[in-house]
Amino acid sequence: MADDIKEIAMDAEESAAIDDVKEGALNDEPIGQIERFVKERFRKAETARRTDEERWIQAYRNYRGIYSPEVQFTSTEKSRVFVKVTKTKVLAAYGQLVEVLFGGNRFPLGINPTVLPEGVEDTVSLETNPQLKEALGEPETAPTDERSLLPGETLPEFNERVGPLTDDLSAVEGEVEFKSSGSPSSVQFHPAMVAAKKMEKKIHDQLEESNAKKQLRAAAFEAALFGTGIMKGPFAVDKEYPNWDEEGEYQPVFKTVPQTSSVSIWNFYPDPDANNMDEAEYVVERHKMSRSQLRALKRRPFFRSNAIDKALDIGESYDKEWWEHAMDEGSEEDYSERFEVLEFWGFVDRDIIEQYDVEIPKELKDAEQLNVNVWISNGCVLRLVMNPFTPAYLPYYATPYEMNPYSIFGVGIAENMDDTQTLMNGFMRMSVDNAALSGNLLIEVDETNLVPGQDLSVYPGKVFRRQGGAPGQAIFGTKFPNVSNENMQMFDKARQLSDESTGFPSFAHGQTGIQGVGRTASGISMLMNAANGSIRNVIKNVDDYLLGPLGKAFFSFNMQFDFDSEIKGDLEVKAQGTESLMANEVRSQRLMQFMQTVSNPALAPFARMDYIVREIAKSMDLDPDKIANSMSQAAVQAEILKKFQEANPPPAPPQQGQPPQQGQPPAPAGGQVEDTQGSGGGTIGTGSVPTPDEPGFSANNQGTIQ
Repeated sequence: MADDIKEIAMDAEESAAIDDVKEGALNDEPIGQIERFVKERFRKAETARRTDEERWIQAYRNYRGIYSPEVQFTSTEKSRVFVKVTKTKVLAAYGQLVEVLFGGNRFPLGINPTVLPEGVEDTVSLETNPQLKEALGEPETAPTDERSLLPGETLPEFNERVGPLTDDLSAVEGEVEFKSSGSPSSVQFHPAMVAAKKMEKKIHDQLEESNAKKQLRAAAFEAALFGTGIMKGPFAVDKEYPNWDEEGEYQPVFKTVPQTSSVSIWNFYPDPDANNMDEAEYVVERHKMSRSQLRALKRRPFFRSNAIDKALDIGESYDKEWWEHAMDEGSEEDYSERFEVLEFWGFVDRDIIEQYDVEIPKELKDAEQLNVNVWISNGCVLRLVMNPFTPAYLPYYATPYEMNPYSIFGVGIAENMDDTQTLMNGFMRMSVDNAALSGNLLIEVDETNLVPGQDLSVYPGKVFRRQGGAPGQAIFGTKFPNVSNENMQMFDKARQLSDESTGFPSFAHGQTGIQGVGRTASGISMLMNAANGSIRNVIKNVDDYLLGPLGKAFFSFNMQFDFDSEIKGDLEVKAQGTESLMANEVRSQRLMQFMQTVSNPALAPFARMDYIVREIAKSMDLDPDKIANSMSQAAVQAEILKKFQEANPPPAPPQQGQPPQQGQPPAPAGGQVEDTQGSGGGTIGTGSVPTPDEPGFSANNQGTIQ
């Protein structure tokens, strides 16, 4: 799979310029200007997202069950309990997202041919059965022996022989969607569909090799918790493949392959003036690297080895942000044995780039700003190249859990239920404190009636020495009223509000004791439909803002840098997350209903049964390529079943009055043989009415049926 991926093929002049830089032309560069430019963009984005960071910290604390330092407890509040309903809701939403996205055990991306332009034939086939062609009334356009399988000829030999006949299709190869002719003896050519399948397999292999499922799960978790999930890619890396030579020596093979990764929301600094990634002019990603990680950048394309060595010699430079201290639960340690590396993607003023040994493409000679990729650390430019993608785009994809139309960052489960989480914590603390107070006596002591100097603590068997007063007046207890039930009722109300504020009902993640409409089957169905409606909107956001752009980026990467012509064509990428949501029961039921509809002989010819069967298999999370036949295979299978049924007809039912077969006891008059197996296969005959004193007559004047 990775053998087909080549190193990014850039413009020849650009590649030559970058190679010169890689060889060490660094000393004469004015590195300060580009570093200042990137730092300014980073600080601007950092300042703009401060409010968002405060939201995320509060969401993180609610998830972890940590009270904010701003929460002040009175001296009378003893309980510090934190009810982690936020954690339950977040994990439930995350679990449902993962179940929907990976219900089919594959990355939810598909590649399909584009819609056919008008006037282009949508079916091209070569009929290999001359008898069938004659029966259909089709004229012969070529000698029969060139279109049909010769005696003893295999299909590969046939394909090699008729290969020249397909040259006429080359002009519309990427624009034709080929459909089955319904004849098991015909050969269909599907250039666009074949290219789509090969491209889809290529992208899925690349995603699997880059562990994209794990990366998408990480993005889905942060989307549920913080409101935004981010992924990045594809970017070229030199991946190490284990290899041993004939003498047993380990000789790894390095190949340049496209990779993708998840990006933590904490390390993502987008253009603050943009409301979505399509509007963003730049993105800065903040990396926290160890020495080995920074040194490993040397193996990636177009990184400057001498600049990396210089940054390593300067020493560690990572300073913790305020939110890192908050997440470390109050740690004041600023120093970290790591390096801060800033990765910049976006537009830079032309006059800055012209000071560097970067060749500007001819089509951008008049552009005032240039799209570049810059890596800096410790004042050193580790990488500076033109954006290699054509057309240029920022390789970051941010999906909101709940969309905020005025910001790249969305709203998550934790933020939506922040107030209700506070209420639940308050009512639970009150209930616990009240239960502890009402469960113990309040002791009053009149010290004037007691001998001075005594220990006034109370415990079973304690003896107090009294010096005066009436008995029972020196020490006595008071019972405090218990209002825990009222507090718990308010807690339940707050929990119901959390269901409404998140759109994620409690029964969806296993809570029992549902009241009201949720106690009936129809009520539960209604609530489940409402919950599915909420998650459907989230999945639609994932499709539109993450899966779709990521799939198109991988498609463009392969179209631009892969030299395999068989995967290229007029194709389109389709995100299938929303489709997966209805892929199981609802979709399967609809397909089965459609099959019943088209079972009508008048409608059957208009239905593509092969497609319907494949879609039913997909709705059941089954691989259609393994269990579903094509139209030609189905025709052969039907013929085999027909011959089998003709050779093995079902046994005919015995006719009335027919003598029993040999070995069978005769049936009683008017009936059949007794059904000893309890299958209910016997019938009741007319019989005769017995008379008294005759066999078959019972004492209760009821006869048995003969």
